[in-house]
Amino acid sequence: MRKTEYFFRILTGVLFIGFLAILIGAACVRESGKSASQTTFEIRADSILAGMSLQEKVGQMTQITLDVFTVKDEHGKKQEPVVFDPDTLNLAFSKYKIGSILNVVKTAPTAQWWNESIEMMQEIAICETGIPLIYGIDAIHGASYTSEATLFPQQIAQGATFNPELIRQLNEMSAYEMRASNIPWTFSPVLDMGRDARDSRLWETYGEAVYLCRQMGEAAVLGLQGGNYSAIDQQHGAACLKHFLAYNSNSGKDRNPLSLSLRELKEIHAPSFQAAIDAGAKSIMINSGIINGLPVHANYEILTRLLRDEMGFKGLVVSDWADIENLHKRDKIASSIKEAVKIGINAGVDMSMVPHKFHFCDYLIELVNEGEVSMQRIDEAVKRVLVLKLELGLFDNPNTKLADYPEFGSKKFQNLALQAALESITLLKNKNNVLPLQKNVKVLFTGPNANSMRPMNGGWSYTWQGERTDEFAGKYNTFLEAIQNKIGKANVKFVEGVSYKMDGKYWEEENINIQEAVKASIDVDYILLFAGENSYCEKPGDLHDLYISENQTQLALALAKTNKPVILILNEGRPRLISKFEDKMEALIQTYLPANFGGDALADILFGDANPSGKLPYTYPMFPNSLFTYDYKPSENPKKPEGMYDYGSELALQYEFGHGLSYTTFEYSEFNISAPELSPGKELNLSIKVQNTGNRAGAETVLLYYSDLYASITPDNKKLCRFSKVELEPGEIKTISFRLFPQDFAFYNYNNQLLAEEGDFILRIQDFKQKIRLTETIKFDKPSKVVL
Repeated sequence: MRKTEYFFRILTGVLFIGFLAILIGAACVRESGKSASQTTFEIRADSILAGMSLQEKVGQMTQITLDVFTVKDEHGKKQEPVVFDPDTLNLAFSKYKIGSILNVVKTAPTAQWWNESIEMMQEIAICETGIPLIYGIDAIHGASYTSEATLFPQQIAQGATFNPELIRQLNEMSAYEMRASNIPWTFSPVLDMGRDARDSRLWETYGEAVYLCRQMGEAAVLGLQGGNYSAIDQQHGAACLKHFLAYNSNSGKDRNPLSLSLRELKEIHAPSFQAAIDAGAKSIMINSGIINGLPVHANYEILTRLLRDEMGFKGLVVSDWADIENLHKRDKIASSIKEAVKIGINAGVDMSMVPHKFHFCDYLIELVNEGEVSMQRIDEAVKRVLVLKLELGLFDNPNTKLADYPEFGSKKFQNLALQAALESITLLKNKNNVLPLQKNVKVLFTGPNANSMRPMNGGWSYTWQGERTDEFAGKYNTFLEAIQNKIGKANVKFVEGVSYKMDGKYWEEENINIQEAVKASIDVDYILLFAGENSYCEKPGDLHDLYISENQTQLALALAKTNKPVILILNEGRPRLISKFEDKMEALIQTYLPANFGGDALADILFGDANPSGKLPYTYPMFPNSLFTYDYKPSENPKKPEGMYDYGSELALQYEFGHGLSYTTFEYSEFNISAPELSPGKELNLSIKVQNTGNRAGAETVLLYYSDLYASITPDNKKLCRFSKVELEPGEIKTISFRLFPQDFAFYNYNNQLLAEEGDFILRIQDFKQKIRLTETIKFDKPSKVVL
C-alpha cells in the first residue's frame, strides 16, 4: 500500500507529507538510540553500518544518473516536462537500495523543480533503507544547473583575480544557491593544473602556477563547506575535488594517456589537492585518464598509498563518469565489467558513478561472495558515504527548501558575480593609452563573440556543452547589449563578419562576410573585435590547431587595414594563438569566460567606469611549438654558448604569466628582507612599498617569486611563492609584507624525498631582487613509497 501511494504521488507530483517522522524513526532504530550530541559521526556511521545488509551497503556505493529515472518516448527522447518512471524508481531504491543520484535532465530546471524532485526521491530512499540520498551536481561556476541561479566567471577567470577571499565568497554563494535547490554536494572545485594551452579543460582550472592553485583551491573549499571541519550547515555543501591526479597534464587532448614521474606528480599536481584536503574537503573525484599505462581508477598506488597513506585524505572517493566500466570498455585492462568493478573498488574507489545500469551492484555482491572484494573494503567505503551524509546533516534534515534561502538570485549575489568579472578581466595591451574610451565615440562591433551569452559562459552552463545558454541567460547583457546601454544604440554599429554555427561543433563558423564588416567601419571612431571560441567542454572541446580560426584571423587582418584603431577583446577558454595579427591591434583585453555579468563588466572597463586589475594565470604562447610555462627549466631557454655551435633560443611568448595592465601606474620601492640567511625553524620577513603614481584608483597584484640558483634536480626558472592584491588611491603608498619559511623552498629530489637544499636563492618582485641563503639542507619527510 505504501509503495502504491508513493508511485501515485510521483506521477501526480504531490509530495508526501510526514517523511520526517519515518526518517527519524529509521535513524533511531539503526543508531540504537544514539544521538549526534552523544557520539561522533564515525560512531554513528558504525552503528548504522552494523544493521545493513550487503545489498544495502553496495547500494550506498552506487551513483546513478537522473536520466535513468525519466520517461522516454518511442525514440528514446525524454519527455518535457520531465515525468519520472515509477518502475525504475522502485527498481533503484527497493531492490538495489542506491545511495546517490547525480546530474540533470537535459537542461537546467528551476530551483522549485529541484526541491520537489529531490524531496520525492528522498522519501522513497528513506522509506526503503532509512538512509537519505545524497545528490551531486556539477556546480562549476555557481549553481549552474539551476535556471535562475547566479553564474559567475569560470575558474580560469577566477584565477586571474588573484583574490582568494573573493573566490571564497563566490563558492559560499554557490553552495547557498545549491542548497536552495535542495542539492548538498558539488563536483567542484577543479584542482587540475592548467599548464597546457591546448587543453579543452584549461578553463576549468585556476591556472598554471602551483601556489596560485593551492591558494584558490583552499579558498574554494572553505567557501563551499563553511570552514567547519566536521559538520556542514545548511548554508553550505560538500566539495568534491577533481580530478585526482594530474588530469590531462601535457597531453593537449582530453583523457589521453600520460607518462609522468612520481616527482612531477607530487611536486606539481598534488599540492593543490593537499591544500584543499587540509582545508577539510569531504570528497574527491578520480582522474579519468591513464598514467604510465595504468588507468588512475585502477591505480592502488595513487588512490590508496598516495591519497590515503601519504596525503592523509579520510573522505569519500567517487569515480568519474562510467570510469569503472571504462576499465573494460575503453582501457582494455579488464576482460569484463565485473573484473573492472573488482579492480576499481580494490584500488580505492568508494562510490561508482555508474551511471546508467544497476549491474554494478550485482557484480560487486558477487565479488564479495566470491572473496574477490573483502567485506572490510566494502565497510570502509560505505562508512565514508555514511559519514559524509551525517556531516551534511541529511539524516536529520534530508531536504532544504527554496523558501528558506531569500538571497537566492539576489542583487547582492549578482553584484558579487559582477565584481568577479571586473577583477578577472585582463588588459594585455594598451598602445598609446587608447583605453579607456570616451562615451561619445562611435564604435563598430564585430566578431562571433559579440552578441551571445553562450561563449561568455562556456561549458557547464545550464547544459554540459553550454549550447542552450542563450535560452536561459536572455535577461543578461551580451557584450553588445552592455555597451549599447553604456553609450547608446545610436553610437554602436553591429556587423558580425563571422558567426558561430550554433547547431554545429564548437569550432564551426558560418555567415562569413568580412567585407561587410570592413565597409561598416567607415564612419566609426573605433572597431571592437570580439574573437575567441564558442562554448565547449571536455572531449568535444579537443582541437587540432591552437591558432584562432582562419576566418577570425582574416577578419582581424582586414579590419587592421582600415586604419581605424582596432581593440581586440578575447572571449575564450584557452589562449588561442593571435600572433598573426596581434601587432596590428591597438589594445587587447582578455575576458576569459566571464559569465552572465561579463558584458556589464567589460563595458565598465572599456569606458573607464572601472579600472582593470586582472593578471594572466597562464603563459600566453606565441606559436604552436612555444608552449612554455613560467617555471620552465633553464635548458628550455639557453644562452648562446661560446664556440662555433649556437644552441641559443628564445621562448617566443605572447604574454607572460602574471601580465596585466591598469589605467593607472604603480611604482615599487624599498624591497627589504629581515636577514640574508634562513635557518631551520626560522622565518624570513619581506616587505616592499607600492605606490599608485597615476591619477585614478587601482588595484595591483604583487607577485613574489624565488629562483633556486643550484640544486640536485635542475631548478625551475622561478616559482611563485606569495602574492597579495592591494587597492590604492592616487598617490597612496602601502607596504606589502610576506613571510617565508624553509619549506617554501622545498622540492622533491631524485629519490622522491621532499627537502630544501642548502644554497643560494634569489627573491624577485618585478625588477627588485634580494639574495638569501638557506644555511643547511632540511628533509621534511621520508622518501615516498608510492610506485608508478
